[in-house]
Amino acid sequence: MKKWMVLALIVISGVAFTGVLTNGEYEPVPIPPSVQRTGGNAQKGYEYLTTGDYVKGGIPFNIFVMGMGKNKTNYLNRTGKNADISHEYTTVTSPNGEALVAPNCLQCHAQVFDNQLVMGLGNTFIDFTNNEKLNLKNLRAVENMLKLTAPNKYKAAKPFIDVAKTISPFLIAEIRGVNSADRLAAVLVAHRDPITFKWNPEAQLEIPEGVIPSDVPPWWLLKKKNAMFYNGFGRGDFGRFLMASNLLTVNDTAESHEVDTHMPDLLAYIYSLEPPKYPGTINQSLAKEGETIFNKSCSNCHGTYGATERYPNLLIPESIIQTDSFLYKSNYSSPQFVNWFNQSWFTTGDHPARLEPFMGYIAPPLDGIWVTAPFLHNGSVPTLEALINSDLRPKYWSRDFDKPEYDYEKLGWKYTKEEKPGGKNIYNSDLPGYGNYGHTFGDKLTEKERKAVIEYLKTL
Repeated sequence: MKKWMVLALIVISGVAFTGVLTNGEYEPVPIPPSVQRTGGNAQKGYEYLTTGDYVKGGIPFNIFVMGMGKNKTNYLNRTGKNADISHEYTTVTSPNGEALVAPNCLQCHAQVFDNQLVMGLGNTFIDFTNNEKLNLKNLRAVENMLKLTAPNKYKAAKPFIDVAKTISPFLIAEIRGVNSADRLAAVLVAHRDPITFKWNPEAQLEIPEGVIPSDVPPWWLLKKKNAMFYNGFGRGDFGRFLMASNLLTVNDTAESHEVDTHMPDLLAYIYSLEPPKYPGTINQSLAKEGETIFNKSCSNCHGTYGATERYPNLLIPESIIQTDSFLYKSNYSSPQFVNWFNQSWFTTGDHPARLEPFMGYIAPPLDGIWVTAPFLHNGSVPTLEALINSDLRPKYWSRDFDKPEYDYEKLGWKYTKEEKPGGKNIYNSDLPGYGNYGHTFGDKLTEKERKAVIEYLKTL
């Protein structure tokens, strides 16, 4: 049985606006802070993240292990059945007592780097290409086998299998390494009542065509942000967005309320995360020059670092950033999903969330940027060197997913420039949503200045 996987991050799509018009030109838009729940326990948050049942359904444990084999790298040092499965999954118990293997948040929000699991680092090895995730043929085979041989296990797994069979045809990405979060969100909410979260086998909302790819930003940046997601439209309580993966298998909002009570702890854990330090030698004098150049040329959007840290939380309109627009335009073209969310259970209670779409993207903090390749919101640029010199961006490029190598000088995955597209392992910037253009601000720097800036960014 091929590996199946489900996203644990949800991004809801919706209507967008452009920003503030001043003297005939659009300018960056500051994002005001939102009140967040505090007082959580980071250790409890970690335990809930790695062993909790926020996704309450899955495949029977013995069937999962039979298909996948026992995992040999227990990165999380978990015990019991969890010690035998990947960090991307968690064993949960069904209402009838059966052990199930459920996907967890680390599917998207952790990555093995240099033989170590980096918590909070976006998973750029994820594979949502055809027949690689939630393979429909395999799901049906498992379903038929359980019906015939293990009725109790089938009863326990049926809710997950039913949802998985419905969503799997919608999540196929063109290229390996990109994330299908927007698409997953659209499919799930199309099938769930906004007030009760009851599942409907038939879609109640129109689901737009096509998977719009995204890259997963690192979790350690969240503590600086006033809004979530690439276009900054996740406003209000962050916990409500963090728990939205619960929509995958939730039965009703009573279950959602229980999951919601753990969100202060989970948020405390996420806020405790720090980026890994650059492991190589840094030319400190060159980095100092780079800091001066960065503060002059880049800090207005991305903030300053060190003793006088400042992050401005700015949304950058499309007229300025000029990067591939498909991600924020997918929000613009799907107002039904914004309406669904803004009229749903997520907006209720004393810590509600809401969506405020925007035509453009947030300028993120750059803490740990050296380890977060590939770059831009769709993972279209393989190295930081190419990000700040657009002439170096390859139109088609590939990297080794089986034995990946990192370039610690150019800061990104070592890649091969390809002459033409072909197959799932070659990034194709011609595809809708996969464009590598825009964010050309570094082109104004000299080659010497760019090298200095890169050296400085190694220190963050």
